[in-house]
Amino acid sequence: MKGWPGEIQVEADVIQAGWQAAQAQGQPIEQVIFDFGNVLIRWQPEMAMVARYGRSSIEAMLDDNRSGFYRANNMMDGGATCAQACDWVAAECGSPWDAMFAYYCDHFVDSLTGPVPGARMLVEDLKAAGLGVWGLTNWGAELFHHAWDGDSFLHRLDGVVVSGPIHMRKPDPAIYRYALDQFGIQAGRTLFVDDKGMNVVGANKAGIRSLRFSDPYGLRTALIEAGVNIPQVQ
Repeated sequence: MKGWPGEIQVEADVIQAGWQAAQAQGQPIEQVIFDFGNVLIRWQPEMAMVARYGRSSIEAMLDDNRSGFYRANNMMDGGATCAQACDWVAAECGSPWDAMFAYYCDHFVDSLTGPVPGARMLVEDLKAAGLGVWGLTNWGAELFHHAWDGDSFLHRLDGVVVSGPIHMRKPDPAIYRYALDQFGIQAGRTLFVDDKGMNVVGANKAGIRSLRFSDPYGLRTALIEAGVNIPQVQ
């Protein structure tokens, strides 16, 4: 299985207001919370591996049933160290996955391949329109600095919550409520943007409208249709 355990299908680039978020319908969007990986910055784990591993080996590693790759990443996102995640892979999945996962962690910086197209300008447009712009990301505490130091436009966000240091992670509704408290913003006037359906549902359960991101045009259009005054694509 390639991909994150527990992922669900949610329509892309459409604002979702299920569960507790239904009560937010009709309220203006004044705050936007962004996920990081593949929403603001590109995360391509295979790019950390290409210097030492071939295509077939990397494809096999990205099969979670064989390698435990995504489960190990979930562990780090929830507060485990790289060493603890590597030990888990060794115990549960064995060779060669333990060596490959250790190599991935050691060369994690190469998996970050720059801003998602359009993301930098969207952040600026939202700020110019007077909206609060925030970050809520599942990310291991040891590895987050690679993202933060590598893409300075992330510093334009008004605040960031990272899962690893607080030992909570999406899609648990508790981390969304924690972020709202940290940012001092209201759930009903906030939109959360993530590339995973399960995290979109998690936000809805915390009372936040949400959108599964697939491309910058769809997100910008959805924001404009919701009444956010930002420039349209010509």
